[in-house]
Amino acid sequence: MEYSLNGKDGNYRKVEKYDPETTEKLAECYQKALSLLVGDADREGLVQTPLRVAKSMQFLLQGYEQDPEEILRSAMFKEDYRQMVIVKDIEIYSLCEHHILPFIGKAHIGYIPNGYITGLSKIARVVDAYARRLQVQERLTTQIKECIQKTLNPLGVAVVIEAQHLCMQMRGVQKQHSITTTSDFTGAFERVATREEFVRLIRG
Repeated sequence: MEYSLNGKDGNYRKVEKYDPETTEKLAECYQKALSLLVGDADREGLVQTPLRVAKSMQFLLQGYEQDPEEILRSAMFKEDYRQMVIVKDIEIYSLCEHHILPFIGKAHIGYIPNGYITGLSKIARVVDAYARRLQVQERLTTQIKECIQKTLNPLGVAVVIEAQHLCMQMRGVQKQHSITTTSDFTGAFERVATREEFVRLIRG
């Protein structure tokens, strides 16, 4: 889905782009699923639901079509800066691969450049590219870390993710206020003092 600016009145127009064949096949599957789950899947409120869900899932899983390393490489700049760079409170919206239910939270990313920096928005885009897939939080944390380390080759990378999982809140154990925290570190962040500084800064 994209938004384009209409030059005449200055208003934004929503432009939806989905693969027609994939959308049709998915809609057929969701139509069958609704029929099994609710019986009357042809009533007014549900008639367009299979199509909507087919489009929604393509949007939510668009990360499979994105290359996170290329996202970083598209905005790499030589810079002689060797202090911590932190982008914190990056919103995460992902789907748990076990139940296809959302988990929602924030990522805090830090790295220490080693000759190259990247555009700050690219860090957030890398998070989205991995989050918009069927995921587990542990893998998501490591994938982000490895992508930044491999592409920028910094002196170290730190990733901390805090998230609430609806598979724990809506079903199963039904603990409404539980938060899962995962972390992964490379290089300089494996030193206790550097890691503690990073944690202090993201908490501040």
